[in-house]
Amino acid sequence: MSDIYLVPGVRTPFVKAGGAFAKFNGLALSVPLAKTMAAKARPDFVVWGQVIPDPASSNIARELVFEAGLDPSIPAFSTVLACSTSFVGVTQAAGMIGKGGAHLALVGGVETMSHVPIALKQDVADRIIAQFAKDPGGAAAALGSMTPADFNLPMGGWTNKQSGRSQGQHTEDTARFHGITREAQDRHALRSHQAAIKGQDDGFFKDLVIPFDGLDNDTFPRRDTSLEKLASLKPVFDRTDKGTLTAGNSSPNTDGAASIWVADAEGAKRVGALPAVKLVDWEIAAMKFGEEGILMAPARAIPRLLARHKLKFTDIALWEIHEAFAAQVLANIKAASDPVYRREKAGIDVDLGEFPWDRVNPNGGSLALGHPFAATGARILSQATKELMPMPKGSRAIVSICADGGQGTVALLERV
Repeated sequence: MSDIYLVPGVRTPFVKAGGAFAKFNGLALSVPLAKTMAAKARPDFVVWGQVIPDPASSNIARELVFEAGLDPSIPAFSTVLACSTSFVGVTQAAGMIGKGGAHLALVGGVETMSHVPIALKQDVADRIIAQFAKDPGGAAAALGSMTPADFNLPMGGWTNKQSGRSQGQHTEDTARFHGITREAQDRHALRSHQAAIKGQDDGFFKDLVIPFDGLDNDTFPRRDTSLEKLASLKPVFDRTDKGTLTAGNSSPNTDGAASIWVADAEGAKRVGALPAVKLVDWEIAAMKFGEEGILMAPARAIPRLLARHKLKFTDIALWEIHEAFAAQVLANIKAASDPVYRREKAGIDVDLGEFPWDRVNPNGGSLALGHPFAATGARILSQATKELMPMPKGSRAIVSICADGGQGTVALLERV
């Protein structure tokens, strides 16, 4: 199998849902990325994802080929794995590179959390569709007399189908189960904002974020935040005195799109990049979620991946960890650092050493940058790849993303 390399892509600025990008759908946010990437090289295929589907696009990847004016002979398919959507798109592309004449893949994802489709309940939809075949006028009249009871309304927000609870509610369980305090969560959130602001000031994002609709940078990082301001925010998922998750230590609802190149050596040459960062391996874990929450699969995946390569925590020069919630980041690393948890939950009985917190998310994470579900994988992998490039050869990175449904994806990268 050919070595697989990652080359950073571009993304839109990430902005608050219902704000500056609310007038755009997923395709509109994705098109400038595909055009910018394709201006460098023609991809052999495209993988794209969107977690909140647009009913008008059954295959957003293929629609993107047409809307962006790419060569229509380029195959394209869509993928989805909650917050790990464009991450798993990368692993899918990696398995295809070097086969069937493919050397270069354009991978990415988009989310317009401003727009949530509302569906008819199944029995209502079936009845109306059947009626349209026999009596179009009567069916149209029936549509006009619909009541809220006929619709599947997202009254509970972003809830998991199996549990009927949101990720935030589950993560309150995580914080309690693993003893993650409100103060620790706020400290992590503050660090994320400070790192993101430094990254913006240093120009780190300049070649990663392209202008879109008058914006040229993410709008979430806050210069004026502080522990005092974060501590003043009220819990949003558990409004009792036991709640610890707030708008400040939870990732915001976000609109945005992101992309990345996946290539072998020949493909990397086509985009004008040396094969500097190799995708060495990955681990996808799943768990039965319950009392410890729904986002704890990375605590299983990280030890398994490290053990497979006989690595300890400190052998990793860079850690890029998706920050769905500060509590989830802190809990996953606390659990992965616990020998008993590793042995019982991950099935790994090796010493991984102390975890180097000073190597985590040096240019900010999802708490400060935003989290458009399907775009986060491409954002975080591009960011990690760029951060790893200036490091000495042999330097390694771990990229970790938790996902709804009790799943998690982790990748091992290496500067070569």
